[in-house]
Amino acid sequence: MESFYKRTPSGELLSPPPPPNKDVEFFDYDEVQSQFVENLSDRREITLMSEAIHCAACVWLIEHTLAKMDGLLLARVNFTNKQIKIRWDNSKTKLSTIIKELNSIGYDATPYDPSASEAAYKKANRDLLYRLGFAGFAMMNVMWFSVALYTGAADDSEYRNYFHWLEFIIATAALAYSGQPFLKGALTALKSRTVGMDVSISLGMLTTYFYSLWVTIEPTHSGDVYFDTLIDFMFLLLIGRYLEAISKNKAIDSSRRLMELQPKVARKTHDGVEAIVPVRTLLRGDSIVVKPGEQIPVDGVVLNGQSMVNESMLSGESKEVSKGVNDAVIAGTLNVDGHLTITVEKILQDTQLGKIVHMVEEAQGSKAPIQCTADKIMPWFVSTTISLALASFVFWFFNESLEFAVMTATAVLIITCPCAFGLATPMAIAVASGVSARNGILVKNGTVLEILHSIEHFVFDKTGTLTKGKMKVVKEAYVDSDSRETILKATASIEHLSEHSLATAIVESVKQEFNYGTNSWLKVDGFKITAGKGVEGSIDGVFYQIGTAGWLASLGIAIPQELNVQALKQAKLAQTAVWIAKDAVVQGVLFLEDEIRPEAVELIARLKAKGKKVTLLSGDLQVVADRVAEQLGGMNVIAEVLPDDKNEVIRSLQAKGQTVAMIGDGVNDAPALVRANVGIALGSGTDVSMESADIVLMNNELLAVDTAIELSAKTLRTIKQNIASSITYNLIMVPLAMTGVLTPLIAAITMPLSSLVVIGNAARIRSFFNKKKQTN
Repeated sequence: MESFYKRTPSGELLSPPPPPNKDVEFFDYDEVQSQFVENLSDRREITLMSEAIHCAACVWLIEHTLAKMDGLLLARVNFTNKQIKIRWDNSKTKLSTIIKELNSIGYDATPYDPSASEAAYKKANRDLLYRLGFAGFAMMNVMWFSVALYTGAADDSEYRNYFHWLEFIIATAALAYSGQPFLKGALTALKSRTVGMDVSISLGMLTTYFYSLWVTIEPTHSGDVYFDTLIDFMFLLLIGRYLEAISKNKAIDSSRRLMELQPKVARKTHDGVEAIVPVRTLLRGDSIVVKPGEQIPVDGVVLNGQSMVNESMLSGESKEVSKGVNDAVIAGTLNVDGHLTITVEKILQDTQLGKIVHMVEEAQGSKAPIQCTADKIMPWFVSTTISLALASFVFWFFNESLEFAVMTATAVLIITCPCAFGLATPMAIAVASGVSARNGILVKNGTVLEILHSIEHFVFDKTGTLTKGKMKVVKEAYVDSDSRETILKATASIEHLSEHSLATAIVESVKQEFNYGTNSWLKVDGFKITAGKGVEGSIDGVFYQIGTAGWLASLGIAIPQELNVQALKQAKLAQTAVWIAKDAVVQGVLFLEDEIRPEAVELIARLKAKGKKVTLLSGDLQVVADRVAEQLGGMNVIAEVLPDDKNEVIRSLQAKGQTVAMIGDGVNDAPALVRANVGIALGSGTDVSMESADIVLMNNELLAVDTAIELSAKTLRTIKQNIASSITYNLIMVPLAMTGVLTPLIAAITMPLSSLVVIGNAARIRSFFNKKKQTN
């Protein structure tokens, strides 16, 4: 990347990548791919965008075409935001080959870039508006000729023939330009030996066009021309497609607004000189200045200054947090009132905000089980439509007239659109994922929105989840109290290398008591963590082991009787004991306790009221876990478990036929979070736990678990309503079209309306959080 950026003029934003049909091999260079691909190994993953994706049949065509390519591991299309997620083996095939394959079936694709995506969206909408405007202009002119024909000109063969040819010229131009998106889509589908919605629409348009042309060429033909009808329903179809694009964009703009939170430029400072530079040109270790009222452009650490920072974009709550020297700050948050100098740690997609946006897009593109069922039905839908249209044509040809048969078949072809059915699930998931992220609930996998409300058993980790996770040392006991400071300094020096909440509490306690700084710790050799048991390491040749009594005992270290009695007494008060051994001899024990989260009691009560089973899963002693469960109003307790045991507990519950959700925050919860049907992690937890979970509570509020359950129920209701409305539409409209009650013009009006109903219903999910805030 460094060599690539060196060739980029300093202070200039990089332009969007060149069109894929020119020098497409450009994308095979690692320097270029590094902008879009996180891991440049043999197995790579990238998100492409294509504005040519416009109907549910496109999804099926792209996924099934790419699935035949050697070296392609995954191809998943996100219908709602026109993105294609690709995973491939770079040693077997190249990215340019994949893009060329997409081009061959009619989908120009480029690596996804937020700014380029917005530009492409605007360009596609502008193109659609031009075609819509031309169709409108043609429609207005042809209507004048139609009025003349309907009011008497048709009785004179000379005038009739004259106006027919004028309509033919205008209709031909309109079909060639305004009808191009439909005709091009149909041709591409047929080349790929499949059928899409554009095939049925194009068949309807071409049937009407050539029938009208036949009447025009054959002056003795007594039938009417339908050039006006052709242009009218082209105009209406384009209006529907344009309104659908606008509505979809508004419905899923939550994730776009998240991207807009991250500034594109920053004030870089060097030797006291400030310069405004693109964020993408910053390097780790650079210093930037953020003034009051400005958004922080990077993830970093405060080098100088003091300010209140509004982090509502992460938590969903407009709560300001004080930030000073050595405090971490996050891209997209708002610097309220102070002047901050920040050392750059991460930029753009590597920031926490960038990862959140990526996760939201992943969720919007993921397919719920109910959507997978819809995708299987989709290929048969258009084939059935064409069969019904053909049946209608044959029936009315023998029972009415050729003209009536053509119009009836055209109406059937136009009215049976699978777009509403295809949009039913992805639109609901896209809206729910975007709006929930803006309210502190990050849904990483759209599938969980369909199943979360039906989860039967909720399993909670104790420390840091049901409790605040901010343990504090409340009591100490030593074999020799004279060496207390020496023991504590050595203990803290080892523990500060661990991420565990107990380790953090010990380190903070020692720092505050002895006024130690970050450079006060002793050098530790051979540091090692034994998950769920303790840590160990050497300081100046002296070997320390710090952890549970059971672990020390298993290593052959004797536990002093008087300290063991004390530990049992403190355990009844829900206090955790951390034992310290020096060269295999116990030196003392620290007692820590954690405070129950105030909202934990209410959450457990709500889950019980919903008929859910609740279990506390902890590595603590049974007596400690029982004490916490009692304070929370009572629940099942499984204590003294190791990380592997947590995974096995979840597995055993699932083996009994139960659907399980795991809620945790630590590294040791990661296997269980992955194993569970739904994994929920707190935003204050470790990176590993958040990566392993399906849902991350960025606001760290436990009650958000209940909110997520209700959102899941709301989303599934919306999906079912959307599917029901699209099926009902076809059950009512198709028979009417087949019987000749509906004209092609009416069909062109009602077809896009069905999609708009689905999009509008999905958009109603956005009101869910407004109601939650009012009730809270």
